[in-house]
Amino acid sequence: MVLLDSILYAFVTVNGFATSPFMLVVLAFLGAYLGVRAVELIPFTRRIIERREAQAAAESE
Repeated sequence: MVLLDSILYAFVTVNGFATSPFMLVVLAFLGAYLGVRAVELIPFTRRIIERREAQAAAESE
């Protein structure tokens, strides 16, 4: 029950942030940054990005 209470409290807190336009922009930038970091850290997506970069470099030569 304690876990559920803390999860609900987090949702209420984020909902409070979501009503402020400034905090929405901050949350959007934070989400974008974390998304980029996640893509870099996941090996499967890193290989896809490296293949695309290598293909683009080979085409430009």
